[in-house]
Amino acid sequence: MEDIHVANAKKNVPKKGFLDIEIDPTIDLFSEIERLKKEKNMLLLAHYYQEPDIQDVADYIGDSLGLAQQAEKTSADIIVFAGVHFMAETAKILNPTKKVLLPDLNAGCSLADSAPAGPFKKFKEQHPDHIVISYVNCSAEIKALSDIIVTSSNAEKIVESVPKDQKIIFAPDKNLGAYLVKKTGRDMVLWNGACMVHEIFSLEKIMKLKTRHPNAKFIAHPECEEAVLRIADYIGSTTGLLKYSQQSDATEFIVATETGILHQMQKASPNKTFIPAPPNNSCACNDCPHMKLNTLEKLYLCMEYETPEITMEEELRKAAQQPIDRMLEISAKYGL
Repeated sequence: MEDIHVANAKKNVPKKGFLDIEIDPTIDLFSEIERLKKEKNMLLLAHYYQEPDIQDVADYIGDSLGLAQQAEKTSADIIVFAGVHFMAETAKILNPTKKVLLPDLNAGCSLADSAPAGPFKKFKEQHPDHIVISYVNCSAEIKALSDIIVTSSNAEKIVESVPKDQKIIFAPDKNLGAYLVKKTGRDMVLWNGACMVHEIFSLEKIMKLKTRHPNAKFIAHPECEEAVLRIADYIGSTTGLLKYSQQSDATEFIVATETGILHQMQKASPNKTFIPAPPNNSCACNDCPHMKLNTLEKLYLCMEYETPEITMEEELRKAAQQPIDRMLEISAKYGL
């Protein structure tokens, strides 16, 4: 017989969107999520920036490249994506016959929002001899206007794989684009977009923190501004930062990216100290407000009722898949 708390909740399940249902506080959400994964053949993917509880119950935790690779090869019937909207969209693009769920449809991305499809299409038309390389942190519409998608893990290799005489538009992140220009020597046209989390790190506060922790390594994501990257001991993708912290002999690290990654860093290196780089204000704004919309409670409801679901028109999906496939092909070639 069905539990009464589930039966009562089902009466009020909305057809789509935010699941605002009260959950019996005596439920063990961890065991319920594990049960649902097995019973429904679900794959639970979580980004490093999710809250620790969600990371701990996920089948796979990773950055955008790793998550896309896992989504591409899964045999699960349902993909549950604990991340933001463009990530779940990418999973749907790669798995048109599978159901893809996102715990909260409001979990967007400031970087993706900084590149609206209409203005970007006009921008592209102004540079007809350029190919478009887009960072995965963008909408399906921007992917469909792109030639190759990249992540912070593979962007440098992919840019370098393009013939030197081929002109390039890089979108939407101007900071990652500027970093790639510096690393590869390519003169790319940059779209003026940015991530709200990585733009607010305070150089002044980081310098003071480095003074208080002289032995700490300062490590940063390439979405940070150039002035911050200039003083970093290591620059890398989220996965790159994690690996560096594991392999380095240092015991202290100041980390300039979203704070969710510190959970995995601490688990991998329990005897090391990880300090989040401070923002230029008094709030905890180096937490991504979009990523943190997902909670363990929303995740459980999403899995129980299989909603909200990511859907898109097939023509758009096919157009968006081509540059993602190209990324995965190049990544496989270089062993990324």
